Amino acid sequence: MAHDGLIEIRWHGRGGQGVVTAGKLLAETALEAGRYFQAFPDYGPERSGAPIRAFTRLSDAPIHIHSQIEQPDVVVVLDDSLLGVVNVTQGLKKEGLLIVNTPRTPAEIRSQLDFAGGRVVTVDATRIALEELGREITGGPMLGAFARATSLFSLDEVIEQTRRRFAKKLAAEMVEANVRAIQRAGEEAKEG
Repeated sequence: MAHDGLIEIRWHGRGGQGVVTAGKLLAETALEAGRYFQAFPDYGPERSGAPIRAFTRLSDAPIHIHSQIEQPDVVVVLDDSLLGVVNVTQGLKKEGLLIVNTPRTPAEIRSQLDFAGGRVVTVDATRIALEELGREITGGPMLGAFARATSLFSLDEVIEQTRRRFAKKLAAEMVEANVRAIQRAGEEAKEG
């Protein structure tokens, strides 16, 4: 998927959906696995619901690039309402991976975006988040779909990092709700 072990990921979502947190959690998972990483957001208007991007780089070697990601290997879209507003596939490598939170099929997303190359994975992370968390925070479930689609990390590694990161910030019940959401998204993701 990547050249020289470097994998570049661009995240698209709206403020309040967990875009930045998901990128950081993925970076922390890489740290635990002994890999190098960078994770940083790109805010526009800083308000809940505004379109935002975040970036994550993962590598087996030190990373010497310090810029936004223009040609990602993976694009993760946490809110499918952005598909008609933001060109989420811009710069996505021909053999790249597009992961979208949507109830639609990969074929429907491929057709809507006129995306002929690479791989498309869809998962209804909004439904999962609402059922498990009671809120539309889709970052965690999208990490589950990412783990399944890329095999860069196992679901267990992402779940363990989630437990570590949120153990002191959230009630145990909410941590486990996040774990269930990640697990379900990993199981329910569809590729086409």
